[in-house]
This record gives sequence, C-alpha cells and structure tokens, in this order.
Amino acid sequence: QVQLVESGGGLVQAGGSLRLSCAASGGIFSSYVMGWFRQAPGKEREFVARVLWSGSVTAYADSVKGRFTISRDNAKNTVYLQMNSLKPEDTAVYYCAAKTGVAFEYWGQGTQVTVSS
Repeated sequence: QVQLVESGGGLVQAGGSLRLSCAASGGIFSSYVMGWFRQAPGKEREFVARVLWSGSVTAYADSVKGRFTISRDNAKNTVYLQMNSLKPEDTAVYYCAAKTGVAFEYWGQGTQVTVSS
C-alpha cells in the first residue's frame, strides 16, 4: 500500500506559478498511474491531470490544458504538478492520487492552493 504526501501549495497572485510535489512511499512507485485532483469549496472533487508509469503519456482536464504540466521522477518516487498562469478559479485543495487498476485508490491529505485576483 502506498502513502502519498503533497507539498508546495500556497497563496499566489493571478498569473503566477506554483509547483506541487507528491512524495510516495510504501509501494512500487513505477507501477502506479499517478494523478492530481482538486476540490474547490462547495464543489465536487475533479480530475486535473494524470501520468502513466513511464511518464511519457499524460492527460489533462480542459480547464488546465496548456497551463499545467504533470511529470514524475520514478527514481525519487515523486510526481509533480507545475501550474502556470494561475487563475482565481484554480483555487482549491489539490490531491495527489495513485492507482493500479481502474479507479484511483490511494489519496494524499491535500495541499491548499489559493490564487488571488
């Protein structure tokens, strides 16, 4: 079973950038598909991005495409989310997740990202 710990959240002005990190332990990191999700106040959690095992195949929500980049370093057991051109509507708690099957089954505790206008 894998444990996930996010870091890198904070307060940033609109148009700024943040880089989130998610450190994994307790499993074979390279065997997991890794993803980022977010949940804004009063809204349901939504998919942001995911990256397959080798890091070469990625997918993004339309709302972040072209602004966010997901990557992974299997040697460091870490997945990243580089967020550029941030908008106030990107404000949310961001969660790292991992899966070996159809559904994401392992979740981190979340890190807050707040974008001021």
